[in-house]
Amino acid sequence: MAKQMTEMLKGTLEGTVLAILSRRSAHGYEITAWLRDQGFTEIAEGTVYALLVRVEQRGLVDVEKVPSEKGPPRKVYSLNSSGREYLDEFWRNWSFLSARLEQLRDQITAVQTEGEN
Repeated sequence: MAKQMTEMLKGTLEGTVLAILSRRSAHGYEITAWLRDQGFTEIAEGTVYALLVRVEQRGLVDVEKVPSEKGPPRKVYSLNSSGREYLDEFWRNWSFLSARLEQLRDQITAVQTEGEN
């Protein structure tokens, strides 16, 4: 089951991270910690950092380097207007897919229930 969950999460992690950034700016470790607090314990910190590099390269976030008490400055990410548009599209697609999947599950359950009677 864990492998299936990991594969499903891969397809939605980008939208999930952008949704987190729509609430407030954050650095990679904060995002990873929040995801883990929400039950996504299998997410590696490196996965989040790689994703942040990709969304930065695609122009979906703005980056500000903020001094750190320990080590080099931290990159703090914030969602920009392109990222908000992308996130809106992500939610539209999510709504469409989740509604279709619920519909499919309901149909299969109804057929199975009829077969039992």
